[in-house]
Amino acid sequence: MKTALEAVEITPGTHWIGALDPGLREFDIILKTANGTTYNSYCVRGSQGVAVIDTVKASHSDEFFARLEQVARYDEISTIVLNHLEPDHSGALPELMRRAPQAKLYISAKAQLMLKALVRDSELDFTIVQTGDTVTLGDRTLRFFSTPFLHWPDTQCTLLEEQQILFSGDVFGCHFCDARLFNDRVGDFRFSFEYYYQHIMRPFREHVLVALELLEPLTLKLIAPAHGPILREAPRSYVQRYRQLASPLLPNEIGAHDKSLLIFYISSYGNTARMAQAVSEGAETIAGVRVSLYDLQAGGDLPFVDLIEEADGIVIGSPTINGDAVKPVWDLLSSLAVIKVSDKLGGAFGSYGWSGEAINMIEDRLRGLKLRVPVKGVRARLIPAAEELERCHDLGRQLALHLTGSLANRVISMSELLANSHE
Repeated sequence: MKTALEAVEITPGTHWIGALDPGLREFDIILKTANGTTYNSYCVRGSQGVAVIDTVKASHSDEFFARLEQVARYDEISTIVLNHLEPDHSGALPELMRRAPQAKLYISAKAQLMLKALVRDSELDFTIVQTGDTVTLGDRTLRFFSTPFLHWPDTQCTLLEEQQILFSGDVFGCHFCDARLFNDRVGDFRFSFEYYYQHIMRPFREHVLVALELLEPLTLKLIAPAHGPILREAPRSYVQRYRQLASPLLPNEIGAHDKSLLIFYISSYGNTARMAQAVSEGAETIAGVRVSLYDLQAGGDLPFVDLIEEADGIVIGSPTINGDAVKPVWDLLSSLAVIKVSDKLGGAFGSYGWSGEAINMIEDRLRGLKLRVPVKGVRARLIPAAEELERCHDLGRQLALHLTGSLANRVISMSELLANSHE
């Protein structure tokens, strides 16, 4: 009779020895986990040793050790691989190394400092591996692939060559707990897979594409991620889905050399809307720039985030209410944490009644997100006059010129920033 803590064979000689956490409802503060999660660890038996691939969260160590002891003795373990050192993968490592002191630990180059901080052992012995390096278990070979920033600097993937199993770490994983383990047996986890990508991998889309160049050529019979279902049915379809999610779509819509400028605004009485229109018209005077105008009052954040991810520049217009930009503007700006926006072009404008702080606040936030803000924003008191609309027109035109490389980036001095903050 099977026990609740039984190890699960995924292929001959290779077992899942992880832990289930079905009650988890929030991961790392930012992720909701309606179905909990799994902390996947694997044991690989070769003719000349046993390898453990990743461990589990410290709070679930008992489950991990109970399953490991069913398939291997501690004195048989020759190899420990950590694909990623986040605590949910490395929590049981110190105790595992105490129980199997003869085992050699293999980690990526960028994992060294993190490992020392985790284990607090100056005598800690480990081996650094890079793409192409291998470790033999006799009749089985582990080959390493460096996949940095997916989603930490230290991440890597490990291929069991003879069985064509990719131990992928966080890549191709998701937070979805189902004791049936395999993707062809568990419930429908598509939402969790996509949600995980959007919140964990999406900010590192460029690194995803680099990693896929390494992983796509591999012949894979099974993908064993660090979280969520083991992908034994059509594993390549998940690789292909990552390619789709990470590939830009905008080049299919505009010319190969065109730039995209998005203008977002929200307007209480139509004044900021008039300014937005003027900014748009100014930008449209420059060839090679595709300009799009959006009213934030009419849509949620997610569709706009998708657009911003691929755009070259964004301009945001807001009235000033109670000394602040309005909530939809901050909602949009806060949602940009899930995508890469550094080095995009940014700008701001808006109408105000008394003080007009919103424009400087938006510009500060754009700079904090590492966007370039080369042109001073435009403010207009209440109904914008003709000359203020002309300044908006010029704002759009100058931003478009910067996008096309027709103007050198202008650095605003600290004295100018201080002067603007007191206007």
